[in-house]
Amino acid sequence: MEYNDKDNPDLLFGTRAVIEAVRSGREINKIMVQRGLSNELFNELKNELRGSEIQIQFVPSEKLNRLTRKNHQGVIGFVSPVSYSRIEDLLPIVFEEGRVPLFVILDRITDVRNFGAICRTAECMGADAVIIPSRGGAQITSDAVKTSAGALNRLPVCKEDNLKKTIHYLAASGIKVVSCTEKAELELSGSDLTVPLCIIMGSEEDGISGEYLKLSDERVKIPMAGSIASLNVSVAAGMMLYEVTRQRISVLQQ
Repeated sequence: MEYNDKDNPDLLFGTRAVIEAVRSGREINKIMVQRGLSNELFNELKNELRGSEIQIQFVPSEKLNRLTRKNHQGVIGFVSPVSYSRIEDLLPIVFEEGRVPLFVILDRITDVRNFGAICRTAECMGADAVIIPSRGGAQITSDAVKTSAGALNRLPVCKEDNLKKTIHYLAASGIKVVSCTEKAELELSGSDLTVPLCIIMGSEEDGISGEYLKLSDERVKIPMAGSIASLNVSVAAGMMLYEVTRQRISVLQQ
């Protein structure tokens, strides 16, 4: 059984290959398992995954067969090309180094191109990390790394099981949480973005989840003069991050 596919380095085929990847501590986005699979090797995989946060999806065999013609044995692993960070480890380092924290939470951003573009802009604008949910968002693949122009090799990514808990943690740590939404009354330039900050950007379809909006210290909107009601999320994120950089540079120049 091959450890991965030459044509798709993000995939691992076969139960044993996935077991060894889990044991070695490789970053795995998720594992797809054929429905009804039951054998000794699969039981070994289940034992390895106990206590793990790795997402498991049970799918029809046809779905696995569409991903590869190889002998996948009913198990395919999706490997992340980057290592994830923990926000609890990262935030103290940012403060200790004397930087003004800047984080970006991506709430259910599913398009890999949007995700990669946002990460590229975030790295260019000096963000300390991008925070994503462990479920419901774009998987970090080699395509995402390419779209980010390599920014994902430099920008820390925190993959969190509970974004609500993460927002509470950031707020308790003195981080101002600002949501970007067209439903806001306050325009972007009217918010003080020079302070320790976390920006939330919402999904392409329905924006930021209501519970995260409620937890935000402020909701801001990007002023628009045209007739189309909304922007592409990666474009909106770029405008948000530019305004943060503009304000912070203005303060330094005073």
